[in-house]
Amino acid sequence: MSTIAKTVVATGASSGLGFEVIKQLLAQTQPYKFILGARDVGKTQAAYAKLGFDGAKHSLTVVPLELSDLKGTRIFAQQTLEKLGPENLDYLMLNAGITSATANPSPFGSSKWSESYIVNHLSQHYLVHLLREKLVASKARIVFVSSGAVTRVADPSILESELKANTGTVGHANYSNSKFVQLLGAHWWRRQLKGQVTVVAVSPGLIPNTGIGRGSGMTLTMDMPDAKTVAQGAASILRAFTRDDFPADPEQIFLTSWGEWWSKDVYGKTLDKELQDRFCPSKEEIEKEEGL
Repeated sequence: MSTIAKTVVATGASSGLGFEVIKQLLAQTQPYKFILGARDVGKTQAAYAKLGFDGAKHSLTVVPLELSDLKGTRIFAQQTLEKLGPENLDYLMLNAGITSATANPSPFGSSKWSESYIVNHLSQHYLVHLLREKLVASKARIVFVSSGAVTRVADPSILESELKANTGTVGHANYSNSKFVQLLGAHWWRRQLKGQVTVVAVSPGLIPNTGIGRGSGMTLTMDMPDAKTVAQGAASILRAFTRDDFPADPEQIFLTSWGEWWSKDVYGKTLDKELQDRFCPSKEEIEKEEGL
């Protein structure tokens, strides 16, 4: 077993699935260095302190991150790179996700998009741009925590109109649409970083006890078919950290919650390269549109 610490940078690790992923990694003999983005730094630090993990083996730093705020995302990236210094960034886990009852605008002044779109896709897409050089130099792995909800998007041609702010799009549609676009982003980055960075998408399964259903208008319960515990969902995500048995087809990058590579026909609509390009703006395009 290697004694060299692996570095994990993660979003959405202050509670729920993301917290459980880090908790399970903290229980491993492999040492880790964690840099975690969180809206409430003090609360998140206290939650991890209660785990009583071995601080001589693992290090854990919580850095302020409000994904609704693209300026804040840029500051998080700068602070992350400062804390990394010359060290590698081995894993970037993009787990953060929200649901909201309607397509509310970001409270931080985005000119165009709903908060769900910004949090679930645009800010995390921007974060990859900001960390790209370090990711490539480290030969890192990016883990996109996706969802089977992407299959609910029947007509991608209306995505842009539904993802804009103040459209009245209901919560469960906001979530499905924004997770669909996030998966477009995973495929886009796989193409951009081919041979340099490993890109994996993974569905943790239906996890009622994370609170993700709040604001969606849907009630999720453990008696639903295929429902899994938070610990089981986290274990599904962790498989995406280590699996190297990729199918020969480079577009098969999506792991199911039962540990198989999903057939492309399940998420075929996300393989449209023109659609990927439309929803994956460059760093410069993001900064120009959002006034950064």
